[in-house]
Amino acid sequence: MPPVSIKIINKSENPLPAYATSGSSGMDIRAMLNEPKKIKPLERVLIPTGIFLEIPLGYEAQIRPRSGQAIKQGITCLNTPGTIDSDYRGEIKIILINLSAEEQVIQPADRIAQMVFQKVEQIAWKQASELNISERNEGGFGHTGTH
Repeated sequence: MPPVSIKIINKSENPLPAYATSGSSGMDIRAMLNEPKKIKPLERVLIPTGIFLEIPLGYEAQIRPRSGQAIKQGITCLNTPGTIDSDYRGEIKIILINLSAEEQVIQPADRIAQMVFQKVEQIAWKQASELNISERNEGGFGHTGTH
């Protein structure tokens, strides 16, 4: 099956988001900064990317943290996964937070998140007065095991 085509505008000097390996599910997305951005411990920042997308109806883009950045710097994405809806046409911006005890720095063109595309379906509600019983039924919050 051929890949889904998505229109992209890149207003940054960075290369287009790309898969790092043939098995990658996410594309690295880079910071569009004119100068380094310092992030204090527990500080939230919104980092521009210069990327604009036209995602086809029935798809979404998800913004997820990069594992290396999380373990090495304590930086992760808030609102994860962040959803970019098919009808959004604004710039993709990444919400980062510094969960480390030290100030961290994002450099221009740093890889700051990964973007994963997913097929999504919309639903229609069917009001009911009762639900079918399942094996789990009302069990939740650790109900399926002790470990």
